[in-house]
Amino acid sequence: MNTFGTLFRLTTFGESHGAAIGGVVDGCPAGIELNIDFIQNELDRRRPGQSRLTTARKEGDRVEILSGVMDNITTGQPIGFIVRNENQHSGDYDDLRDVFRPSHADFTYYIKYGIRDHRGGGRSSARETISRVVGGAIAKLCLRQLGIDVKAWTQQVGDIACERDWTRLDLSLTEQNDVRCPDPAVAQQMADLILKVKGEGDTIGGIIAGVITGCPVGLGEPAFGKLHAQLGAAMLSINAVKGFEYGEGFAGVTQRGSQQNDRQTPWPPEELPADNTEEPHAPTSYLPNGKGYRWKSNHSGGIQGGISNGQPIPFRVAFKPVATLLRPQETIDLQGHAVTIHPRGRHDPCVLPRAVPIVEAMAAMVVLDAILINKTTHL
Repeated sequence: MNTFGTLFRLTTFGESHGAAIGGVVDGCPAGIELNIDFIQNELDRRRPGQSRLTTARKEGDRVEILSGVMDNITTGQPIGFIVRNENQHSGDYDDLRDVFRPSHADFTYYIKYGIRDHRGGGRSSARETISRVVGGAIAKLCLRQLGIDVKAWTQQVGDIACERDWTRLDLSLTEQNDVRCPDPAVAQQMADLILKVKGEGDTIGGIIAGVITGCPVGLGEPAFGKLHAQLGAAMLSINAVKGFEYGEGFAGVTQRGSQQNDRQTPWPPEELPADNTEEPHAPTSYLPNGKGYRWKSNHSGGIQGGISNGQPIPFRVAFKPVATLLRPQETIDLQGHAVTIHPRGRHDPCVLPRAVPIVEAMAAMVVLDAILINKTTHL
């Protein structure tokens, strides 16, 4: 189970303290310009050591493309790549060789496999997400040609949150601060909270929001391949993710169907209202017969019956606090004896700033895979 996707597939390999992290992308269409600078920039957004808010581990995270590309153009063949690990401090984990860290995968991996890599969690480390970011960057380059865009940002850290309605935010400001929050004032509050928590040897979680725009009608399958189910599975496969919602999500449960239903109206209007409040240049879409229409709302989050309806797809992803605390914790060892651990090393007090490009990557791969699958549904 190291492969993600149906037609656009990413297979990943590697451990946190191994020689490299890498992967193979299969099913990428031929003829796509593979902008290496763009892929590297996506990795730079994820890499450690980029600010005071992240782990101090220093990694260049330089991607090496091994196959599937000629003259910077995809050939339709498997795209192999690696990112070499360069700054492991494996000795920081020597005293954790025989103990189970609280809320980590140490115990479950040991029971499942009978062996585990104690150095940074091995395969369970979030360093595996490097491969996802590379695969997602390739997917983004494909989606660009179709006018589809995926953006994510830090929406909440602890109890500090910015505006939930993405249409009220200037998403171009997301990369202007270390937290990756498009509201500069709220971003500063988030940063202050993360630094405070870090100074206490503790960690904190939050919410990353995202939106997919330019998505055509018809992506997703009616039963077990629902588009929102695929997005949810993709997000829940990311380390530390505890929840996923799209559209109104859980907030919609307090409303009635009459408030939640998304209505379509003809466009241009067959009859202008008496107060003439209709937007003169409202967004327009078309039925197969050429008749125009517009949506009055988007409570459904751009997906109905598991299939995209052409509207933007807003979603949110909940991240728990990082499990590694730089303070003493009680646990047990492999023999079941009570022990107290004193973790060392370089760890994120909050994963959200570095997780933004990971969320975008997973969403991009889901959408591209759905597009390729959709091409098989009719001649």
